Amino acid sequence: MPARKPGDRSGVIPSPNIWHWPHLYEAENRAQDVDGALFEAIRSAADWASKTVVDVGCGSGFHLPIFAADAERVVGVEPHEPLVELARARVADLSNVAVETGRADALPVVDGSVDLVHARTAYFFGPGCGPGIVDAMRVLAPGGTLVVVDLDATASPYGDWMRSDLPHYDPAAVEAFFAAQGFDLTRVDTRWSFPNRRVLSDVLGIEFGPRVARRAMTAVDGTAFDVRYRLHVRHKPSGIELRRAGG
Repeated sequence: MPARKPGDRSGVIPSPNIWHWPHLYEAENRAQDVDGALFEAIRSAADWASKTVVDVGCGSGFHLPIFAADAERVVGVEPHEPLVELARARVADLSNVAVETGRADALPVVDGSVDLVHARTAYFFGPGCGPGIVDAMRVLAPGGTLVVVDLDATASPYGDWMRSDLPHYDPAAVEAFFAAQGFDLTRVDTRWSFPNRRVLSDVLGIEFGPRVARRAMTAVDGTAFDVRYRLHVRHKPSGIELRRAGG
């Protein structure tokens, strides 16, 4: 099979929420993790200050300025061209950020040039994302870190809604997959907070089918609820560790 080119989108799994409703996903991004618990946990695992960061599946670039505030260089990679354009517009005034059209298993980045690869809800289903993990390890420098962030479907209330909407989703199988790939797991509790119930309803409507979205809306008293994430972290061995592994 010929190698995929960085801009090749064949086989890319569409992200139905942000691809079709980017304005609502923007509202969702603003509502997520309002207390900054996830970024605190990521920084504890791999501080990106003065480092090079790649954000896989960066979408409209919501997280790029956050990384860019401390990083030396940030590269957003996104397969969907309309989102690439939105991300580029968002970071147009940030000289240390670039946005490239590309896919997770063929990152448009040279080998060993990155300190942190961040993938948030991009490798959601675990099995099947192996090629993306392999390519992330390719671009990481020795001692670099791959951080995969996804939602913890074992935690209420969001996990209950998610399992109802995706009855074939197996959280334990996903965790086992990442553990077998050499990832450490940290669970991070966060809070989502919306400006009003109309926005809350609209966001639930792009995340879940109508039945589950209605159930979720009824269950939420007010405009906020708790959401737990999983942080899967894998470090690339340093040069010394690589030499030891090789004998």
